[in-house]
Amino acid sequence: MEYLSILMKKMKDENSSGKHKGDGHRKRLRERFLDSGLSGFLDYEIIELLLTLGTPRKDCKQAAKDAIEKFRGLAGVLNSTINELQQVDGIGPSNAFGIKLFQAISERYSKEKIEFKTIFDSPKMIAEYLRGKIGRENKEYFITLFFDTRNNLIVHDISVGTLNASLVHPREVFSQAIVKNASHVVVAHNHPSGDATPSEADILTTKRLIEAGEIIGISVVDHIIVTKDGYCSLKEKGVIKNPKNNT
Repeated sequence: MEYLSILMKKMKDENSSGKHKGDGHRKRLRERFLDSGLSGFLDYEIIELLLTLGTPRKDCKQAAKDAIEKFRGLAGVLNSTINELQQVDGIGPSNAFGIKLFQAISERYSKEKIEFKTIFDSPKMIAEYLRGKIGRENKEYFITLFFDTRNNLIVHDISVGTLNASLVHPREVFSQAIVKNASHVVVAHNHPSGDATPSEADILTTKRLIEAGEIIGISVVDHIIVTKDGYCSLKEKGVIKNPKNNT
């Protein structure tokens, strides 16, 4: 009984001081990062560090290891939705905060890279932005990126639906482009199935948009299909040629 009393007192003291057994480990992780960045970090340690941002009093090591195993590596974890992450024991809405924050920062950074760089020869750069925007969604989204004559992203417009819906009709796409005074557009949609391969409908829709754009004088410079892990550019596949007025 004396031993039990001592143990209870120790636990009480630790709780009252706001500390737990993982505090020292977390401190060492953060000090390693501040000293040398992520050099020498194992994949699960990176996820563990992110999980600790939203978990003040819980050991995250095992959850991080389980997430790496379930999603087959660091990229798989970082590309997962919050609902997918919560399938891992020990990960909930609160401690998924750090990963969600990483995804949001990546999306913002990718958007700024698009806004300040010429992008016609870099579908990958646009795809990185789009993957953060709609790549992880479990519904199909269609998005149009509007650009001015200096290749600056003016704004984007997102609709929920499918490629067979009226929202992808050339009238809908180009009426917005005219209102926004866009010089050219990039259209894109996601494949929730995870397969970025274009369907026949994708290709036919792309050709229809290109023809309508040529009549109006607003070029469709690419159609990009994204998933959470990859992308397909119809420009890279040769479906879309370089517009004469933009080469």
